[in-house]
Amino acid sequence: MLVAAAVCPCPPLLVPEVAAGAAPELDAARDACADAIGVLAASRPDLLVVVGPAADGGTFRQGAVGTFTGFGVDVSVRLGQGEPGGQRLPVSLAVGAWLLERAGWADAPVQGLAVGERLESGLCADAGTELAARAARVALLVMGDGSACRTLKAPGYLDERAAPFDELAAKALATADVRALMALDDQLAHQVKAAGRAPWQVLAGAADGADLTGRLLYEDAPYGVGYFVGVWS
Repeated sequence: MLVAAAVCPCPPLLVPEVAAGAAPELDAARDACADAIGVLAASRPDLLVVVGPAADGGTFRQGAVGTFTGFGVDVSVRLGQGEPGGQRLPVSLAVGAWLLERAGWADAPVQGLAVGERLESGLCADAGTELAARAARVALLVMGDGSACRTLKAPGYLDERAAPFDELAAKALATADVRALMALDDQLAHQVKAAGRAPWQVLAGAADGADLTGRLLYEDAPYGVGYFVGVWS
């Protein structure tokens, strides 16, 4: 059963070594993520699953390794406290693993789930239902960004539909509105480059019937990308 969830953005720039001189620009987001992970720890889960977008879906065992060498820095992370394994984490899960290492996570075993960014909404919900049944007390760390089309200099250039999409997503995350998350248009999400849509709908599937309440800790669009940090408990 799902007992808590934290929602965090997943840009590699959250890792200060990647951001370099621009690192202070995301200090508020990092602090909010730390607070969100604190809520997960307080829920005393039997299992924590880190969920994030990737080109291809897949599951990852505790100890799987992620690296940021592709971004020009020699920084590696492990998923949880396990022995390093042969699996390589996609970037979104590597950022999640970095957040957990930064928080000193040792409260429960950790697994990872990469969700294909184009995965159909119903299948996302089904994946969430399966995650919630993995243990008596399950917590999720859900990684994902909003639209990447909020400004002219955004990665996806300016799209006037981006801000309204992010407003709907932010409201749903702030209020733990499962139905509103499931109603997010997957085609529009793809068009405005909102990589968080599929992981958020996994969360919706996991939370269905759990009677959780939500709270948004951070909302901004630095670099023209929607970033949200929230907690459900």
